[in-house]
Amino acid sequence: MENKSLALLSKACFVLGFASIIASIAVWFLTGGTEVESRAHAERFGIFVGLWAPTFFILSNRFGRFAESKA
Repeated sequence: MENKSLALLSKACFVLGFASIIASIAVWFLTGGTEVESRAHAERFGIFVGLWAPTFFILSNRFGRFAESKA
């Protein structure tokens, strides 16, 4: 891949990491209902979505470093 493509992919993963954090909070608040089971499901699903953030940040870092090493 070209350096430009890798840098763009790095930036996209960085933005997706923050979007995952926001989506996690939104899922937690918006999918929770009044029943205990639905609130528990919303919390677990929010945590699941929130766990994507570190992966995106790590990918962003790796793609950025790879783009710099190819320069």
